[in-house]
Amino acid sequence: MTTPHRKRIYTRYGDAGETSLLYGGRVPKGDPHTEAYGTADEAVSAMGLARALSDDVEVKTLLKELERDLFVVMSELATAPDKYDLFLTHFNPVSPEMIASLEETIDDLESKAEMPSVFILPGGSPPSAAIDLARAKIRTTERRTVDLKHLGLVTNDHILGYLNRLGDLLFVLARFQDRSIPLEKV
Repeated sequence: MTTPHRKRIYTRYGDAGETSLLYGGRVPKGDPHTEAYGTADEAVSAMGLARALSDDVEVKTLLKELERDLFVVMSELATAPDKYDLFLTHFNPVSPEMIASLEETIDDLESKAEMPSVFILPGGSPPSAAIDLARAKIRTTERRTVDLKHLGLVTNDHILGYLNRLGDLLFVLARFQDRSIPLEKV
């Protein structure tokens, strides 16, 4: 008896330490592209953890939106410059409007929760700790994207502004999540 063909999660194509970029091209797994979109993937996972831990509907809804938007960023970071036109046929790239939306959200959250004027220790609650972890991963993504830019491998300059603002938003969101918990100063 034969079993119906099913797609397997493993391909064995990466066993030699290489991976494929979106729309083609093989690169080492330590390539600047994979470093940048890989750390963004880590941030998405931390946001998913925060969403699973939070009981706040506003926080959960916002995190899900941010996770989805970050997939666009990861797609751009996984696309070689010579394949960017192909990317544009499938996705809307990071735009100034996306950055403006993050800024509006930051302003809205700051109007609802007091922001600290001193350094604070993350970990007021499990959800805020996961949001702070996501923020740290976004800052790493930002640094890796700067590396890509210096190599001439970033086609869309709005990505860096988006990542910078996203890091700011995640800081504010963690404080908003814990708005009823006293902050622990460094």
